[in-house]
Amino acid sequence: MTFYQHIINWYTACKRDLPWRNTVNPYKIWLSEIMLQQTRVEQGLPYYQDFVNKFPTVHHLAAAADDLVMKMWQGLGYYSRARNLHATSKYISRELDGRFPERFADLKKLKGVGDYTAAAIASFSFGEAVPVVDGNVYRLLSRYFGVDIPVNSTEGVRYFRELAEQLIDKDRPGTYNQAIMEFGARQCKPQSPDCGACPLQDSCVALQKNTVSVLPVKLRKGKVKKRYFNYLIPYNDRQVLISKRTGNDIWRDLYEFPLVETGAPSGWDEVSKAAQVKALPGIDSARVWLYNEEQVVHKLSHQHIYTRFWIVELAEEFDQGVEKSRVSDYAMPVLLANFVRDFEFSN
Repeated sequence: MTFYQHIINWYTACKRDLPWRNTVNPYKIWLSEIMLQQTRVEQGLPYYQDFVNKFPTVHHLAAAADDLVMKMWQGLGYYSRARNLHATSKYISRELDGRFPERFADLKKLKGVGDYTAAAIASFSFGEAVPVVDGNVYRLLSRYFGVDIPVNSTEGVRYFRELAEQLIDKDRPGTYNQAIMEFGARQCKPQSPDCGACPLQDSCVALQKNTVSVLPVKLRKGKVKKRYFNYLIPYNDRQVLISKRTGNDIWRDLYEFPLVETGAPSGWDEVSKAAQVKALPGIDSARVWLYNEEQVVHKLSHQHIYTRFWIVELAEEFDQGVEKSRVSDYAMPVLLANFVRDFEFSN
């Protein structure tokens, strides 16, 4: 029995019933694949269902307001995915009359669509024999063939893609691609895989050489950067001050409270010197207090955010304010959405 026959047989018996597996609609497959980048199925599934219900076609998504799309994405992280998703929906709706490209090479030209997503759409929707290569596939192939080339190196990316091209079932590429991803996610798991129940155990090099726990090999990421955020929470009887983040930093197009970033944990004496504080109307007579003595640590892939929230009760009106009861309607980073959920604005 060939490698792909083992994989497909296992998949037929063990696959999860997921909504994007019951369709060849490229819109729904594209949506699911973008959402599942850097995201577990359990976390992404409710977001997928909400998006499909709210935006049943690419035309509906294209017509949506930017802020609505970002709000519905809130909590999934990696927000550039949402921006690219919306931009691409507009292109497909307006320039391609709602029709997705059918070939891998053309799908790759879409904004936010790389090799993996293009291969998924091309094989699942249109039957093109191009392999998907994600983290699950890297792990499975590295262990099964005993390959210690770092999977995140240039050499590794090229090597494993060529290997995947040799292994794909050209008659059933969509089924095979679904199967190998599912196999990696559920059978050949990162930690403590059940090798004793694996249909590939007799020919798995890593199992024979006892190297399952050390494969795949990955190059170390760069040092994690520490950042220190001081969020001001300025509000009066009716309003709270928020604004949309711009520029190329994290959380672009999400809303936030006025921010003072410092080089180390800081008290009010230092924070109060910032221009953002001095610009608040009536700050000299405001009541200011620290909401959290212990910093909230929010971990991103390449940086850790250490945050304090400074409550600033003002008497004066201000521009850019929103009604206190509507703050939770705005798309915010999870760090701030959690604060809004827990904090009670006094009247």
